[in-house]
Amino acid sequence: MPKPHANRLAALPRQVRIIGGQWRRTLLPVADRPGLRPTPDRVRETLFNWLGQDLHGWRCIDAFAGTGALGLEAASRGAAEVLLVEQDAGLARQLQDIKARLRADAVRVQRGDGVSVLAACPAGGVDLALLDPPFDAPALFAPALAAAARAVRPDGFVYLEAPTAWGAAALADAGLALHRHLKAGAVHAHLLVPQRAACA
Repeated sequence: MPKPHANRLAALPRQVRIIGGQWRRTLLPVADRPGLRPTPDRVRETLFNWLGQDLHGWRCIDAFAGTGALGLEAASRGAAEVLLVEQDAGLARQLQDIKARLRADAVRVQRGDGVSVLAACPAGGVDLALLDPPFDAPALFAPALAAAARAVRPDGFVYLEAPTAWGAAALADAGLALHRHLKAGAVHAHLLVPQRAACA
């Protein structure tokens, strides 16, 4: 028979933590949603080591926000504008609650389709596009990459999480080139740059 305290622990909501910046160690809830898969701490730490710890002045979009961990990590490190896009109504409400709790004035939450929101961004208007589509929706990846490539500045970055590594040819089709890559468990983390920047 399970011990009572084990049942209580099992009932606790899962959480991830912000690992750097002004909200370091802040816990974020992970809702019970199919396919919701927060970026692991190790991967986020590596990403922001690649980008640098100070993102003051950056404009960022987290196109498949989920828990908001990626976008809030950027805001915690000083990004001037962070748009969290989430299609699930419950997750979007949760993100609004987190924004209010943190008094995160630089953060905006928008319920909607990440690819469509990226496509509507002014060309070159974003410093960092964060893409972590559901791994069980492979049809989202190519259009998201193409829209992000158009949205970012010539010296900007696109971050992609995927279940497999993206090769140079597939990235080139989206107008992007690989800058950094990390495999951590089932996650392939890619830091990408516009092709024009890679060739400069």
